[in-house]
Amino acid sequence: MTIQKSGAISINEAGYKQLGEPRFVQLLHDADERLIALNPTEETDLDGYAVRRQNASKGTGPAVISAGNFASDCGVDTHQARRWAPELIDGMLVVDLKVEGVIVISNRERGRLAREGGGGTQ
Repeated sequence: MTIQKSGAISINEAGYKQLGEPRFVQLLHDADERLIALNPTEETDLDGYAVRRQNASKGTGPAVISAGNFASDCGVDTHQARRWAPELIDGMLVVDLKVEGVIVISNRERGRLAREGGGGTQ
């Protein structure tokens, strides 16, 4: 699971399938334990967030949830995109924010860093 600079949450294909490929999720936060979770829900859930596939026409690719305010409210630093390996618990994808996420460098940024001599590997 990746929290992007915009605060959007993306889930790779495997994680989305583990979650049951829902069209909507609840975004849950345990402030004391510093956990966030994606819980599948129904379209009628007023607390639900829409899940869209990045390649919507084919129904494949990462699933993305617009969650900028949620990420901010949870205290997630979004100056750089970060990736975590979520755990499936009780049908929810759960991320422990006490574990530092891996900084994600886009291919475009990696190429720029390599041209400038800054490496570009994670």
